[in-house]
Amino acid sequence: MAPLGMSRWLVVANQTLGGTALPWVVATRVKFEGVTVHVVVPATDPAHEHPPVTGSASQNAHRRLREALERLGAEGIAATGEVGHADPMQAISDALSTGSCEGLVISTLPAGVSRWLHADLPHRAAHRFNLPVEVIEARTDAPNEATHSQILLDAFSKRGLEAMTERSLK
Repeated sequence: MAPLGMSRWLVVANQTLGGTALPWVVATRVKFEGVTVHVVVPATDPAHEHPPVTGSASQNAHRRLREALERLGAEGIAATGEVGHADPMQAISDALSTGSCEGLVISTLPAGVSRWLHADLPHRAAHRFNLPVEVIEARTDAPNEATHSQILLDAFSKRGLEAMTERSLK
């Protein structure tokens, strides 16, 4: 749970946790917006990964989470994290049940490869949880790979943000 007065953002990622954009986006939110960060790594079946990896879904997710928290820590960011359900929507829902958050950062493989984008996870999550979503696309989790980041704020999420702003001004 975020300390009183601080907002929390939920980061959802798996195969792209090591890319360059994710630490930059998280660092920007933490340093300039004063947010706390909680990372959720869905335990994806290795057979569904691109390219396939060895080890169990849980082993891979725990390894990626540990590495991501270490990288963020090296940037001076004290993030928390957990391994979640293989279904990213369920993983998000489970993480949100332990505390509220102001938005989601979804890091995924690019269109054409990403099962999350094929299933329209960013839009579905924005609508279901009424939160703004920032999407980061990367081809691998290589630390030197260029990545793409975009903020997805649809009308439904904007209404939610306006309501939150009105409540915070009272």
